[in-house]
Amino acid sequence: MTGAHGDEHRELREQLGAYALGHLTGAERDRVRAHLDGCADCRAELADIAPLAARLAAVDPRALDETPAPPPDLGARVLTRIAEERRRQVVPLRRAAVRRRALSAAAVAGVAAAGGVVGWLVRPVPDPPPLEPVAVQAVEPGVRATADLVPHTWGVEVKLTGTGFADGEVFRVAVTDDDGREVPAGEFVGIGAAELRCNLNSSVLRDDAVAFEVVDASGAVVVRSEF
Repeated sequence: MTGAHGDEHRELREQLGAYALGHLTGAERDRVRAHLDGCADCRAELADIAPLAARLAAVDPRALDETPAPPPDLGARVLTRIAEERRRQVVPLRRAAVRRRALSAAAVAGVAAAGGVVGWLVRPVPDPPPLEPVAVQAVEPGVRATADLVPHTWGVEVKLTGTGFADGEVFRVAVTDDDGREVPAGEFVGIGAAELRCNLNSSVLRDDAVAFEVVDASGAVVVRSEF
């Protein structure tokens, strides 16, 4: 696509990542949403971006540049252990030199490993996202399902749990906004009588979302929910 319209499409497409992360201004967000209404390619690309945006939203940027420090007495403990090993071992000079090099390497590795363990233990752990239970109606006989919604800055996540979805059949999920527009939220493969759990993501914001549907390969509604 070339010309003024092509430039505008490229510009709006480049803003999809910032839109998914909720980093646009109100005017910019409205402009992108208006474009999404008429551009199936950008809607599909946004649906691919949404799961990654969910993971990025859970990262604490303050922790990215932090370098965890090892315990203050770790170096002394390692050196004490080296000294004890030297006292216990009576070996030829050549073997002793090899052992000293090995112990020094072990000391460095121990300090590095301890630092990594401390960093893991003190890392910030984000609070779990809020879950909003919603009523679910199973239309297909034999299907049982429940669902929770999770609001995000980039849209809404549907956590679907159920049984009875035909084994091996592909099911599609779409979220409906308050304008009646159905926005794809992903697909899953049925596993029959076994319990199925899947997370489905849509670019519709929670405040705008009013329902979702699960349809089978033929397009027939299997599960629906209005909220």
